[in-house]
Amino acid sequence: MDAKKVEKISKALADPNRLMILKELRKNKNCLYCTDVYDFVDLTQPSISHHLKLLTDAELIIPTKEGRNMKYTLNNKMIDQYVNFLQTLKA
Repeated sequence: MDAKKVEKISKALADPNRLMILKELRKNKNCLYCTDVYDFVDLTQPSISHHLKLLTDAELIIPTKEGRNMKYTLNNKMIDQYVNFLQTLKA
């Protein structure tokens, strides 16, 4: 994993709202619809969209269009790569 990718993921994880979204994704069998996010994050629709976009750009979640809705799933492969990179920093 290159340094730019690590930086992008680290920045995406640096916000408590984005961490909450990832935790809820894990709880809900790795799948959430955009409308589900409003139930546990007290933010406006544009703010939630912004957070979901940053998580998508960091490749931590994968968006899938289902009709008029967006479904988000965890990208476990990318999370594993990030964790493995962090493991290499340990002495």
